[in-house]
Amino acid sequence: MLATLPTVSASEKASLEQALRSSVWRASDLAVSRATTMQSGYCDLDKELPNGGWPRSALVELLVQQHGIGEMQLLKPMLAALSQQQRVALIQPPYLPHLMTCRAWQLNERNILWLKPQSSSDALWCTEQFLKNACFGIVILWQSNTRPEALRRLNLAAQSTDTWLWLVRPLAAAADASPSPLRIALRPALGGISADIIKRRGPHSESPIYIPLADMPVHQLGVDQNEAPIHRVHTASIARVSTPALV
Repeated sequence: MLATLPTVSASEKASLEQALRSSVWRASDLAVSRATTMQSGYCDLDKELPNGGWPRSALVELLVQQHGIGEMQLLKPMLAALSQQQRVALIQPPYLPHLMTCRAWQLNERNILWLKPQSSSDALWCTEQFLKNACFGIVILWQSNTRPEALRRLNLAAQSTDTWLWLVRPLAAAADASPSPLRIALRPALGGISADIIKRRGPHSESPIYIPLADMPVHQLGVDQNEAPIHRVHTASIARVSTPALV
């Protein structure tokens, strides 16, 4: 004996279709998830970022044409907001961090740690330890050449913590595959920078985004070796243990 299917009214059918539309992601729409994000401070950029801001617990790549074109100013609003209560790690930056610039940007220099590891492998190891131990709210890592397996390790480590992680690499790396869910190519532009989103969860970004920057120091957070640096730690003094003690 065949079972009789229940009849569905027009209103119930409309409600069901609306629920399906709200729960189904279309490739033409930016991805929306429960992931935590924070606004970048630049409205035009936030409109193009999934969930409207920088994602937490994710590997975000900034691919720069050259260092000092404005990549740190791009992160300045978020650094100023989070550095008041959370620790920030700068790992292998190309320039010496400048104490007075940090203060001018209203960053809490007491919560900023600068590390200059002797090798790229040491820098990657430090980054993984910081992520695993959740001892920093923000980690920014600069690398020239990063192997695919190292990128996968960073991405997995980022997913397991409540840390914002940025990896700054040369623009040439844009042609390489990466597990990062968000990759942005940065080029200098008059009075600011041009940001081209080359990978995101959602449709392809059609054109670069012009981001005006209020002030453009020559080397962003970097100056010559005679300036007063923020706290520096050599990785040679950090024992390779699962829970490194940082001072």
